[in-house]
Amino acid sequence: MNESQPAVICESVTKEFGAGELRTRALSGVDLNVHPGEMTLLVGPSGCGKTTLISIIAGLLNPTAGQVRVLGETISSMKNRTLVDFRRRQIGFVFQQYNLLPALTAAENAAVPLLISGWNRTQAIDQARTVLEAIGMGNRANAYPHQLSGGQQQRVAIARALVHAPKLLVCDEPTAALDAHSGHTVMELISKVAVQPDRAVIIVTHDSRIYNFGHRIITMSDGRVEKVETLHNSGLPADVKSAT
Repeated sequence: MNESQPAVICESVTKEFGAGELRTRALSGVDLNVHPGEMTLLVGPSGCGKTTLISIIAGLLNPTAGQVRVLGETISSMKNRTLVDFRRRQIGFVFQQYNLLPALTAAENAAVPLLISGWNRTQAIDQARTVLEAIGMGNRANAYPHQLSGGQQQRVAIARALVHAPKLLVCDEPTAALDAHSGHTVMELISKVAVQPDRAVIIVTHDSRIYNFGHRIITMSDGRVEKVETLHNSGLPADVKSAT
């Protein structure tokens, strides 16, 4: 992928669920670009389509219509096995509820993507420890999830998402379960460690306290992109525009 090109391109993306009279439309012709080197926030009221859109971008859902290109690959037309391999190599996930395995240490949890990819266990754990050290969790590498605070668990989840050096990081409400201080700390961490010139970061959030961390804020309403605002520090020409 050329770093000057968008990391994600959505063209006329529509998503419907159900059939017949029960059919509902979650997305209605979404056009959207997400750039490497930026943190893009997807905001809007509950039910506006944010989670559906991020799930399609991450290859967890297929669009009903339209095309999605991620890192130069048209994932909307990938076969299942190819898509699974692409996600494993190129996309990192951070979830609201952390999803840590209780029987594994912080280092073991962070190493899971590498172990799934076939890494030697010792090498995978060593790499996980390196990432944990980088995010200020090196001294908690041997702790189990129940021994960690919510903010610390989210840091481990971020380490797990970054351990395989993905080019796209997708976060679904990463601060929703945290208090204001812990949420701010997590966002500072994502800004410092996850945002890189060759990586795009997309965050779905209802938390207006973290809006100032975003380079772009994309506001959605009723399954459509309503507005795209380009803010500070993006390195791209500043613009504020309404989506058509």
